[in-house]
Amino acid sequence: MRRVYLDNSATTPVLAEVLEAMQPYFGERFGNASSIHHHGQETRAAVENARESVAALLGCRAAEVVFTSGGTEADNLAIFGIVGEGEHVITSTIEHHAVLNACKHLESDGCEVTYLPVDGRGRVDPDDVRRALHPKTKLITVMMANNETGVLQSVHEIGKIAAEADVYFHTDAVQAAGKVPVDVSQIACDLLAISGHKIHAPQGVGALYVRKGTQLAPMLYGGRHERSRRAGTENVPGIVGLGKAAELARIGLQQGDDQRLASKRDRLERAWLQVESTGVNGEGAPRVPNTTSMYVESIDGEALVIALDLQGLAVSTGAACSSGAIEPSHVLTAMGLRADRARASVRVSLGKQNTDDEVDFAIGLVPETIARLRELSPMWGKTASSLALRASSKQL
Repeated sequence: MRRVYLDNSATTPVLAEVLEAMQPYFGERFGNASSIHHHGQETRAAVENARESVAALLGCRAAEVVFTSGGTEADNLAIFGIVGEGEHVITSTIEHHAVLNACKHLESDGCEVTYLPVDGRGRVDPDDVRRALHPKTKLITVMMANNETGVLQSVHEIGKIAAEADVYFHTDAVQAAGKVPVDVSQIACDLLAISGHKIHAPQGVGALYVRKGTQLAPMLYGGRHERSRRAGTENVPGIVGLGKAAELARIGLQQGDDQRLASKRDRLERAWLQVESTGVNGEGAPRVPNTTSMYVESIDGEALVIALDLQGLAVSTGAACSSGAIEPSHVLTAMGLRADRARASVRVSLGKQNTDDEVDFAIGLVPETIARLRELSPMWGKTASSLALRASSKQL
């Protein structure tokens, strides 16, 4: 059976060039990057080259890049490394659980957290950020791009608000880096998190940008790795992979990869929207070019994901870390979607490796699968009758 993978917001395949760059560090170049002999200095050079590549992708100094085990650790380090007991944090209701659950933990420790609402397109109003500020505010943490809808936030405006208030600003850019241009100086953020496996590097490696002069308390205690900001022997193969992936992502953006992904995504959306009673969650908002979240009335999203997978197409209902959740997506319900429509939503996300032919495969498969599932759905009978009644009343 042919298999097409369109769930790249969950994870991406490691590119051949990335795997090739990593390969020597699993074998002959095995040294500990903290050792001063030849073997150690060889791997230290590789780590620092990777740091330069990540810095180039983010528009920062190499010394401002801290390598982590992934986006979750980077988000946690940013939050727990800045916020102290009794201080105030501003975030949004649609953040990734790496941020939301960290904020909940802060609340249990006596901190105050303000969770800002979003509009129907899934965007935070920067004026709400400004209004939420008070004397104890220490950190604003608002994601750059949502992991379920791909909707981009006004991080440049939020960064200005934070700077004016002399408050730290952290943004989770895990779903944005490598897909849209990221320049930390333009965003005016103090901390920014990325994850390797979202940009065709391996799982288990990420990075946190920490603006020079930011006082960041470590979460791990041990050696003086990463300038005493993240103890533990470096994952050299993973870091090398992240560096190569960052280099390829930067070059790809310069060569129009984002436009090519948006063209494929838009073509798939247009075909999907020809199906009755479907729509795009976050339609009209600026989005990353590779991601769409769409609802299909009267069909359970999980049932559609399973039906498509049985025919060789991999998509998802939303965040991979929420797979199996009984509750509807917190992102979609925060946007004002009814619980049934939130459950009727699926996410399709493309990667560098996806071809026009694979998009054609999805376009051909999705409408017939929806039609078949609707035939089995008692909910669709009621919806179809209601739509027919509305159409006939308009004609009258």
